[in-house]
Amino acid sequence: MKVMVVDDEEDVQSLFKQRFRKELKAGQIQFHFALSAEAALDYLENHKEASIVLILSDINMPGMNGLELLRIIKEKFSDLKVFMITAYGDENNHKTAMAYGADDYITKPVNFELLKNKIMSLE
Repeated sequence: MKVMVVDDEEDVQSLFKQRFRKELKAGQIQFHFALSAEAALDYLENHKEASIVLILSDINMPGMNGLELLRIIKEKFSDLKVFMITAYGDENNHKTAMAYGADDYITKPVNFELLKNKIMSLE
C-alpha cells in the first residue's frame, strides 16, 4: 500500500519510517513524503501510475493548508482516502475537514498503533 504523508516538518519523515519500520521492511507499506500541499498535488497530477491509496495530511502548513488540499484531492482524485492530522483539536477544522470529505481526523500526538490499524484495514 502506498501512502503519502504531507507535512511541512521534515522530522515527520523519520518518525513515520521509525514507527512503521516492520511494515516497511515487510513491504506492506510504502511512504512518499511531500513537504507542502502544492508538492503533494504536483506529485499526484504527474504520477498517476504511483497508485497512492491514502494521504495523511497535516492541516497547518505554509502556503496552501491541508484543508484546501483535502478539498482539491476530493474533487480531482475522489477515490483517494485522506486522513487529516492536526496538533489542534479545533472544532471548526474538524467540521470543515468532514464537510470536505476527510476519511478520518487524527489529533497529535498521533497514536501510531491506532493509525497502523486504520491504515491496514484499508487494504
